[in-house]
Amino acid sequence: QVQLVESGGGLVQAGGSLRLSCAASGRTFSRSAMGWFRQAPGKEREFVASISWSDGPTYYADSVKGRFTISRDNAKNTVYLQMNSLKPEDTAVYYCAASRFRTATMSKNDFGSWGQGTQVIVSS
Repeated sequence: QVQLVESGGGLVQAGGSLRLSCAASGRTFSRSAMGWFRQAPGKEREFVASISWSDGPTYYADSVKGRFTISRDNAKNTVYLQMNSLKPEDTAVYYCAASRFRTATMSKNDFGSWGQGTQVIVSS
């Protein structure tokens, strides 16, 4: 099992930027694909971005493509989500997740470990 702790959320104006971090410990982090998901009030948790453990694919939701960038530093056991050009509709709790697989996917069902979430609020 991987333990995950997110940080970096907060309140930002529309058009601004935030960088989320997710520190991992436990099972070997570098062998797992990692992902970010988000959940807005009253909505289902949705996929945001995922990254493979090494040279595999990276995926983004259409709604964030071109604005968000996922990256990872395996030496630091940390995955990041750089969020630029933020919009009010990006407001949500953002969750980091570790996949059961090495190659990135977009399905919640492929992720077995989850962080507690970090709140992002984008004001208009």
